Amino acid sequence: MRTDAAPLRVLFVTDAPAVGGSEVYMREIIPPMRAHGVHAEVAMPDVPGTADFRAQLQERGIPVHAYRTLDEVARVEAQGAHLTILSSWNPRGYRKYYRALRGPFVSLVHDQLMLHIPGLPQGVYRACYEWLQAGDIRGAQHVITVSEWGAEYLRRHHRMTQVHAVPNGVDTVKFRPGDPQERAALRERLGFTGFTVLNPARMSIEKNHPAVIAAAWQAPELHFVLVGTGYLEPALKRAAPRNVTFLGKRHDMPDLYRAADVVLQPTIAENQSLATLEALASGTPVVTNDIPAQRELIRLGQEGLLVRGGAPGYAAALRALAAHPDALRRMGIVARQSVLDGHTMDGNARHLATLLKELAQAERAGR
Repeated sequence: MRTDAAPLRVLFVTDAPAVGGSEVYMREIIPPMRAHGVHAEVAMPDVPGTADFRAQLQERGIPVHAYRTLDEVARVEAQGAHLTILSSWNPRGYRKYYRALRGPFVSLVHDQLMLHIPGLPQGVYRACYEWLQAGDIRGAQHVITVSEWGAEYLRRHHRMTQVHAVPNGVDTVKFRPGDPQERAALRERLGFTGFTVLNPARMSIEKNHPAVIAAAWQAPELHFVLVGTGYLEPALKRAAPRNVTFLGKRHDMPDLYRAADVVLQPTIAENQSLATLEALASGTPVVTNDIPAQRELIRLGQEGLLVRGGAPGYAAALRALAAHPDALRRMGIVARQSVLDGHTMDGNARHLATLLKELAQAERAGR
């Protein structure tokens, strides 16, 4: 029998055919949890889209099991996992886990939960999410999501009673402000001139890139830099004015955050945005849509600005910040401190490890 001093063993299981936010979360959170008594392994599909990522996990000392069937995962689980943590990319995807594995199960929910579009009947969207995901997610003994708003939303609208919030954390050494000399050198290397607005996001509908392009047309004196790729990229390039630069997929995001003046996120769907936290940790204020998950990270006029009213509102907010550099600097200082106070990677790991040990203890006591 496991003693109190022995580590808790957990198995993260995903059906991801490629790499998304849940998978990046596993990569970042597992190593620091070891210091807090939780040792984790990962089971991922044996497909080309996960090959590079599986190699990254192994480089970090994380045991990885590439599987073709869930019977293979069941054999790994039987070797002594105390909890099985589930994530699914597929509609109604959790039920296959319950049939093949033994649990006890914890569902890890990074889903955006709601599209905040004016005029969208939210009840219709909730009904779709209930049928596609929530009904299955409730089959787990416990649910973990990444924001207080998300946890309350799942309790209120999807009848999940055992749901817990563990807010995201970021690496505050990797994502940090630069001193004036470093920042000047980065801006010169990157070709950033004038007031630079950074938009880091995959180019899909929920990230609301049309609002970025519209704001760029309305504020031609500002320089807009878009980082990311996706199915909207060709259309966005055709629609963009000359003050927009497309950088595509990048691997130097910490430098980009440090070099930019502000990050623009007109997103219409978030649970808790890692890009927002990365920007704040870098001392870069964020201008974002006034939606519940973003209000959890951004206080109006403190870490950045919350905007209603679409592209005209974003353009006005950006122009106001460009005209008041002292206020922008103060926001950057507050932004960095807010992450240090509540969203560090070690703090995230400690919070999650503590919760997982409590859940495992509760499951043992209930047997």
